[in-house]
Amino acid sequence: ALELIDFKNALEEFQNLVEKMIIQKTKESSGLYTKDDDEIDYDKFHTTIQTLFGPAVKDQNIQAFFRKIVSNPDEKPEWLEIFGCFLGESDGTSSPSKESMVFLESEKQQITHSVVKRKDVIKGIVKVPLLHFTVTASQRGVLTVFSKQRKSFFSYSFYFHQDTAWITGCDFLPNLKYVVAVTESTVILWDYKSKERQNNGFVIKPMKNCLLCVSTVTASGHLAKDTILMGDDKGYVYLLTMTNDDFIMKQSKAEKESQFKFMDAEAFNMPKRKLHDDWVVKVQYISALKRFASCSTDSINSFVLDDINRLEDNLPVKEFSVPKGVNAFTYCGKAKVIVTGG
Repeated sequence: ALELIDFKNALEEFQNLVEKMIIQKTKESSGLYTKDDDEIDYDKFHTTIQTLFGPAVKDQNIQAFFRKIVSNPDEKPEWLEIFGCFLGESDGTSSPSKESMVFLESEKQQITHSVVKRKDVIKGIVKVPLLHFTVTASQRGVLTVFSKQRKSFFSYSFYFHQDTAWITGCDFLPNLKYVVAVTESTVILWDYKSKERQNNGFVIKPMKNCLLCVSTVTASGHLAKDTILMGDDKGYVYLLTMTNDDFIMKQSKAEKESQFKFMDAEAFNMPKRKLHDDWVVKVQYISALKRFASCSTDSINSFVLDDINRLEDNLPVKEFSVPKGVNAFTYCGKAKVIVTGG
């Protein structure tokens, strides 16, 4: 919150500086300007920008922004350009590089460990900031946790062997400390902390429809359980709540030469509601809004944003339509907007 307030104040000061420059350049062009101690030249402009934003800005972007104001004060550049972010076509004074960002990370590290074999692809990647690790799931069944410890990455991989079903998404259960992944017909729960190679995973099956996406509901005050959102190829969104007791009470015996204990999907109270008339491409719980969201390739019921209780009743939901549907969405807390991609 403090970072947000500081940035907002810095941005206001920056915009005031630009307004003063525009007034100064306009007066200069009309011959009405008289130089004084308040004159803003490039050195003063550069020093002020560095004071406001620090290393988040580069010298070439400051120069480009300054030149734009000097050359055409009637058309004020967008403030994003001071960080190297450009809207629309460039006029040739500067070009965005691959490294351009609003906020630059001081340190980058590449994970060179190969977690998938040839002809396999990563289908899900989830960052878990509180535990400093990243979870990935490959289409052919490799679940991996990259843990950042002692300034290096350690990986823990787990192979879910299946004949035909492919993994379609993954997430992390923060309270139960399990990795959750979905395939076309099952829900996988992997205890990545287990030192035993055998019996360190659970599979919930059979699921009647093909599962396409999964997401965890983040809510405080429930340390002994986690809630999971899932979407399928028939337009349904599911709500599955798991507790520690479920791993004891609802498991069946593991099959021979299997790493998994099986749980019957019928043993769970799993509310579901048909919200779309086509594939549910993504589901997510947006904790800042206390709402869940789901999107679909459906042109009529393309995007839904509502209280999670709507999955357990038949009350109308808030939704909107987009031609050819919505394939992706994200929420930005600072701008308080939801952006969709079709």
